[in-house]
Amino acid sequence: MTVDHTSGALPAPSPYPLTSRYHGVPVALHTTPDGRQVPYLRRRLLPSTDGLTPLAEHTVSAGDRLDLLANRYLGSADQWWRIADANPVVDPRELTATPGRRITVALPGAVPGAVPGVRNA
Repeated sequence: MTVDHTSGALPAPSPYPLTSRYHGVPVALHTTPDGRQVPYLRRRLLPSTDGLTPLAEHTVSAGDRLDLLANRYLGSADQWWRIADANPVVDPRELTATPGRRITVALPGAVPGAVPGVRNA
């Protein structure tokens, strides 16, 4: 998403929904040698796991898949990428490949969680 500060225009809306891992990733244009402009998404940087609030720790069982775990813990299979972001690995399939592995399920960024020792009203 880019903002033209000179014209006072609002930023262009994201082509991805709020629940997408690509929401808010800026769209850029590449100009080919023949002058065509090809839109692409800029690189999506992984969030720091320090800023995520753990929701649960899951012990992997045979047959587990990230989409099924996301549906179970987060209410939507489409949110599998949030579990991948909370567990730094190169390939998300690694997370469920080995039964017995413990993986973290975290709340989405900017969602406050319970603070240890503080009673939530």
